[in-house]
Amino acid sequence: QVQLLESGGGSVQAGGSLRLSCTASGYTSTGNNYMGWFRQVPGKEREGVAIMNTSGVVNYGDPVKGRFTISRDNARNTVYLQMNSLKPEDTDMYYCAAENSYCSGGNCYRFWGRYFGVWGQGTQVTVSS
Repeated sequence: QVQLLESGGGSVQAGGSLRLSCTASGYTSTGNNYMGWFRQVPGKEREGVAIMNTSGVVNYGDPVKGRFTISRDNARNTVYLQMNSLKPEDTDMYYCAAENSYCSGGNCYRFWGRYFGVWGQGTQVTVSS
């Protein structure tokens, strides 16, 4: 069973930086599969932030382009999210995600044409003005 464990959230002032990490267990980084990050506040739809496949192809959500950078260590099954120039509107629970083409239902989210259905427990990011 795949498990995703995030770390690195916290509180920062606007303009600051944070780096999130997520390590997958029971998961093999092969076949150009994607891992990445989503974010969500209660009552809102989960939003794609950034994803990256094993070949290095990346996609970002418009709100974070130019500020966030995703990277991945396939040998360690770990994905990172470097968040710079943070804004108060970046305050959210951030979730690590792994691609699952067969997912369906409310726990499955689509981003840049890929389906994600495996989730970490989430890590809170709070940006104060």
